[in-house]
Amino acid sequence: MATGRFGVGETLGALNAALRPPPPSASPGGSVWFKESSARNLRSRDFLAPRGALQALFGDGQVPKDIIDGVAALEAPGVPPIQKCTQTQAGLALQLERPSVFDRVLSSLQGYVAPQPTSSTSEHSIILECVSLHGPKGPDSLSLSQLRAILVADHLAETLRKQGVTVYQVPAVKDPGLRSFLQQLKVNWPSASKTSSSPESTEALKEILKDHAVVPIEELPSGVVCKVSLKEFLEQQPGLEGFDPNLDICLVTEDQLGALAELQDAAQHYPRNLPSSHSQLFCLLQAESSAGGTACSVVHVVSCEEAFQQQKLDLLWRLLDANAPSQQKHLVCGPVKVVGSPTPLSASQYYRLRQSQMREASVLKYGVDFVQDEAWSEIIGALTSAAVKFEMLSTAHRSQMSLDLEDTSVSTKGTKSGAFVMYNCARLATLFDGYQRGVEQGLYPAFPDVSELDFSLLREEGEWLLLFNGIIPFPEVLSQSAQLQVSRPGIRIIANTEAVCKFLVHLSMDFSSYYNRVHILGEPRPHLFGQMFARLQLMRAVQEVFHSALATLHLPPLSQI
Repeated sequence: MATGRFGVGETLGALNAALRPPPPSASPGGSVWFKESSARNLRSRDFLAPRGALQALFGDGQVPKDIIDGVAALEAPGVPPIQKCTQTQAGLALQLERPSVFDRVLSSLQGYVAPQPTSSTSEHSIILECVSLHGPKGPDSLSLSQLRAILVADHLAETLRKQGVTVYQVPAVKDPGLRSFLQQLKVNWPSASKTSSSPESTEALKEILKDHAVVPIEELPSGVVCKVSLKEFLEQQPGLEGFDPNLDICLVTEDQLGALAELQDAAQHYPRNLPSSHSQLFCLLQAESSAGGTACSVVHVVSCEEAFQQQKLDLLWRLLDANAPSQQKHLVCGPVKVVGSPTPLSASQYYRLRQSQMREASVLKYGVDFVQDEAWSEIIGALTSAAVKFEMLSTAHRSQMSLDLEDTSVSTKGTKSGAFVMYNCARLATLFDGYQRGVEQGLYPAFPDVSELDFSLLREEGEWLLLFNGIIPFPEVLSQSAQLQVSRPGIRIIANTEAVCKFLVHLSMDFSSYYNRVHILGEPRPHLFGQMFARLQLMRAVQEVFHSALATLHLPPLSQI
């Protein structure tokens, strides 16, 4: 029997290989099998090769018996033990040996609360720039689109770190009001009391600019340092692709030079001064270049309203610095459309609105006296951050998102809200507190060693849903939320920053449905303890997945609501 962590991707790959007929038979590409996820279908099968796909492979759709037997006997790395494989009207249905799967997964939880290991990303590093944080701006001047880009960058940084990538975040936030606002939002971004680049760096850039100026400096508008032609430079760089064809004249400002100097400073320090931890400012890239040396890669996370200007800054960097990183990627976040507001809303106004709605909802549920203490202020702050992040991150970053200002998104009853996820996380904490109190009161025995648990007692439909849809796929969800593909030509970053939020919402719905039906801490009777302990171990796994996923959003798990 195969050992190690079970994986959906590995299982589908092995099933596809086992099902395809040997050459010279025709065999179309692509996946034949898919994983079931609905409660209805999981009652009879876990994986299915649909009848239509089987007809493409076998003509009449009838799979030879020896191939079916081979699938049923399949053992491979990452593939759970199989109970049976049968041909049905729907196609080829496969069901796993569920008690064994419960046992193997719940006996080795650590393999399921971290990203799927990938050799291509570990020990690599990037400079991650959040363009919206540049300049002397406070929270009142941040647009909702810029807030979205900030939250995407923050989540991207953490998910990449979980995969072993070292991330250097720029710029360091200097405005005290903005620093405080980011702390309220639970955004983990470096800060600085003053500019992180030296004045000498900016002055050096100004000197280089003189050689590229298209008009004398004395004829420039106020606040403009230089006027350069980027179109002419771009036409001389045949290898550069993806830039807006309308790029032409750039009026270079002091703020742009400051941003450029900070990026240049980071790149020029490579590969020296490597950090001892990712909390330090300088975290630099070590990747192979096409020449066999080392190269610095930069990812710019930018709102759609700043994307054009950021392309100018990218080209300006290449124009002024022959050693500027050639591997620069632009991750553009789509616009935010507000529903129900006749006037534009700033990021801080939006946050205060959600905070007010969250407090009002808490007062209605628990009473005004109950939510006045300091602990509840922290809870409301965490719930507000969760509501904001789930709203901003649940839509694919490149797409336009609609923001409804009504208070339905802050309710713990709304199954798609961050508050709902936090509420269910708190319910798990309450469950384990209740068990611990029962142990102290002599109602329940201490939790036995995991090897003594009988997971064949987990027979509820909701228990398999939590394991098969929640715990087993989680490492792949983390890995797919941010993928850094490193190769000799350069890097490619694939961001699915909505993946974790959507996963948490579905996990919360499955958990809530199960928890509302099943009384986990049953009567203190010895013949019921075995099932109780098996269920508690399952709940512990669900809790660890919750905590690991919330950590990528920098959201603290709540112990009470």
